[in-house]
This record gives sequence, structure tokens and C-alpha cells, in this order.
Amino acid sequence: MEDIRIALIEDHDLTRVGMRTALQQRGGFKVVGEAANAIEGLKLLETTKPDVAIVDIGLPDMDGVELTRRFKGLKTELAEMEEPVHEKPETRVLILTLQDDEEVVLAAFAAGADSYCMKDVSLDSLAEALRVTSEGNSWIDPAIARIVLQQARQLTPDNGVEEDKTVAISATEPEYNQMLEAYPLTERELEVLQLIVDGCSNAAIAEKLYITVGTVKTHVRNILNKLCADDRTQAAVRALRAGLVG
Repeated sequence: MEDIRIALIEDHDLTRVGMRTALQQRGGFKVVGEAANAIEGLKLLETTKPDVAIVDIGLPDMDGVELTRRFKGLKTELAEMEEPVHEKPETRVLILTLQDDEEVVLAAFAAGADSYCMKDVSLDSLAEALRVTSEGNSWIDPAIARIVLQQARQLTPDNGVEEDKTVAISATEPEYNQMLEAYPLTERELEVLQLIVDGCSNAAIAEKLYITVGTVKTHVRNILNKLCADDRTQAAVRALRAGLVG
């Protein structure tokens, strides 16, 4: 299996060096570039095209949310301009945040970040988050998931929040409620869903529940269908919104 190619965008030198050293010593990861600010970071992402970009939220010239928004927007514009080609999967963005601030978390969701970690995350959890993210799934720090749940419970259709900032955590549609009533999640699917919210990969879920990865994938597919979700992140948010998991 090839190493996961990582780009580090972090302004604190000691943190950046420590993270790079820890990941490379652990094995399975290759740091292909580093940047100490957002402008350099955007250039780095375009030139190295890593599998996952670790982006600090508190960059000096532009916060990590804005960097993510610009990078994701740039990728969309380029995709529309160019002919389809067979390329490596697009770069995924993992946001690192020091504080579990509601506005920051929700802005990160809206900007298009793929995964969300607290900065005090353990190396084991960071490695797991990077693997999950590189596979095209989302890893959500449990602390951040709690924020999403709290915010989602406060939302109502008439609260005046801008729609483009709350797409992933909008109030549950009547059609979704009807679908969930008609096709309720099984006990096993609820167990898998809880582990998805906890940020576990398919392999980790299989290990915890003593089932095969193939069986996990089947459960995940059924969960996405029943929750009318496009991906694991949306499924997690909707599950929290509906009170299906804690």
C-alpha cells in the first residue's frame, strides 16, 4: 500500500516539525510539503497535489476556513474549464482547530472541509483521521460532533440563518422523516452509525463489532440510503439532528 501523501499548513514551527516527524516515524505517511501561511499553502496544494492537506485554522494571513473555501472553489473552477481526465482523487482537507468554537466548526462545514480535528488530538486518532479522510470519507472529532448536535437542535426553519451556511445541518425535511419512519434503522445499523459519528473507519468498525469490512460497507450503504445522505458526514449530522445517536 502506498504512503498517504500529506501537506502540512501550520504557522507554528515546532508544531509543524513535530507533526511531520511523528507522522513519518509512524510509517504509512509521507509529508510532501509544508507551508507556514495560507498563501504559500494554496501554492503548495496546487503544486504537490497531496492526498490530504492538514490545515491549521489559525493561519496568520488567512484563516484555515477561508483557505479551504478558496482551494475548493479553485478546484471546482478548474474542473469546469478542463476536459475530464483520469487523475488521482482530489486533495482532501482536514481542519485542525485549537478551540471547539461553534462559529469555526460550522464555517468549516460550509467551506467544504472533509474532516475536523481538535488540535490536541492523539497521534493514533490523527493517523486514523488521515486514513479515513484519504479514503474519501469524513472523520469528525467527537467534541466537534457534540457542537454540531447542539447547534442543530437550536435550528428552526425560521431562524434567519443563511441557507448556504447550514446546508449540512438544516432542519430535517418532512420527506426525510417519512422515509425514516418507513425504513427505520436496525439495531446493528445504529451501532455502525454511532461509530461513524465517533470517527471510526470501516476497518475500525469491523474490528469493534467483530464483522467483516464488506459487511460494514453494506451497513454504511444502507444507512446512507435510509438517512437520504450523500456521505458519512451528512449521515452523522442528520443522525445527531434526529437524536438517533448520542
